[in-house]
Amino acid sequence: MKNKYYWADKPPHITFPIASPGYPLIIGAAFITLIFALLKITSIALLMLVITLFICAFFRDPDRVTPNQENSIISPADGKIIFAGNIQNNDFIDGPCQKISIFMTVFNVHVNRIPYDGVISKIIYKPGSFLSANNKNASMKNEYNAVILDLNDSRQMCVVQVAGLIARRIICNKNSGDNVVKGSRFGMICFGSRVDLYMPPETKIIAKIGDKVIAGSTIIAQL
Repeated sequence: MKNKYYWADKPPHITFPIASPGYPLIIGAAFITLIFALLKITSIALLMLVITLFICAFFRDPDRVTPNQENSIISPADGKIIFAGNIQNNDFIDGPCQKISIFMTVFNVHVNRIPYDGVISKIIYKPGSFLSANNKNASMKNEYNAVILDLNDSRQMCVVQVAGLIARRIICNKNSGDNVVKGSRFGMICFGSRVDLYMPPETKIIAKIGDKVIAGSTIIAQL
């Protein structure tokens, strides 16, 4: 009998995993905190301690187990569903498709994960504006990074990291030609943002607007 869940990424042997892009900010904030503490400027030292703890929390990167369910599509981001439905046109995969948009606040985990097994055929980065990520125009006007997946049956899927009002850095650590596994990490967006997922038109959407989802663990659709 096959396992109900699997580890897409091997869990590290640490209690509180932190995404690597956060280390410079955490070290910098901790150093400033130490300086003010040594100078006995208590109020600023306490403020910097709070900021340091917030940065640690923002860049947390918890391990996730992925459901081992055939044809399931997994959420690529933590957050709240703000759109789920059919659209007629898009700039990433041909023809009509099903689309899900996930809004992330600064309190969500911001590490993004692959929604389905496949091969990355193309990565498209586009500079742009920094509208609020829950704005309906943010998908195409804001800075974004699109990862297009070729599935094993000639269909395509695309996951798009969209910068937000505060977000100013999109990180993608994969390349064109990489084989990727559903639930595995592929990047993150720093400080508030959204992720859009474009799927084949025959996809059955399970998630509903307003649902809270967890990257790498929540099934949001079925092929």
